[in-house]
Amino acid sequence: MSEYVKIVEVGPRDGLQNEKQFLDSAVKIELVDRLAAAGFPNVEAVSFVSPKWVPQMADGAQVMDGIARRPGTIYSALVPNMRGLEGALAARVDEVVIFGAASEAFSQRNINCSIAESIARFEPVAAAAKQAGLRLRGSISCSLGCPYQGEVPVGAVVDVAERFLQLGCDEIDVADTIGVGTAAQVARVLRAVGRITDLGTRVSGHFHDTYGQALANILSALDCGVRIFHSSVAGLGGCPYAKGATGNVATEDVLYLLQGQGLSTGVNLDAVVDIGQWISGQIGRPTSSRAGRALALKKA
Repeated sequence: MSEYVKIVEVGPRDGLQNEKQFLDSAVKIELVDRLAAAGFPNVEAVSFVSPKWVPQMADGAQVMDGIARRPGTIYSALVPNMRGLEGALAARVDEVVIFGAASEAFSQRNINCSIAESIARFEPVAAAAKQAGLRLRGSISCSLGCPYQGEVPVGAVVDVAERFLQLGCDEIDVADTIGVGTAAQVARVLRAVGRITDLGTRVSGHFHDTYGQALANILSALDCGVRIFHSSVAGLGGCPYAKGATGNVATEDVLYLLQGQGLSTGVNLDAVVDIGQWISGQIGRPTSSRAGRALALKKA
């Protein structure tokens, strides 16, 4: 039996929220359902944020109401505050995601408060989520670099991770929001985080592929002991903070890599290739996945 790696599919939320093409709720519902059917144990489906700031995610309640829930699948939602949590609870999500930056400049520039203040705001959200029996995940943006301050100290990432653990987070995402990280840097950050929590069960790698380093960064994280990764079918999305950012690493590329490493994910790569081709057609652009493109051509 090969070693298991958990893949969290974030295309429906983190991917689509950064796509310019607005999709109907019915398409989003089909995307979530097809991804769950392909075997993903965790699908980040929606967010409950102000439609003023993220119009693409305005239909989170409708999407959650329309999906065909598969037993054992975790459906996640990003929530920024108590109002968002109330929407997530009403929609019966399984996991809520809270977030904070490892960069003071990013925090001040985007939400006009310090890192410590931003995480303190999540205290009532975290307490209410745990009381309701939900899984809680904390995402650390700009863990490997910031568009405003540049380098981010390793200690800043560890500090945010500690704060999230104190809030009761079940998982911590170390996120390379703008895709500038390299393998050696990933190892330094993860080894430091590994001194305060278990890398194999509590930490995930969330890598954007702006500089083409995401797969190398995943290999580095695997070497450190991380066994949870985020990816986006067809490489959906971009990053509003980094000009030319290509979005999350494509799920098809990650699955192909892990398969070659002899690791098990429980996800059907062939089905994901089909989903990637379909959703790329829906948004009117080619897939960003090299493996997805190559495997689709072989099937044609």
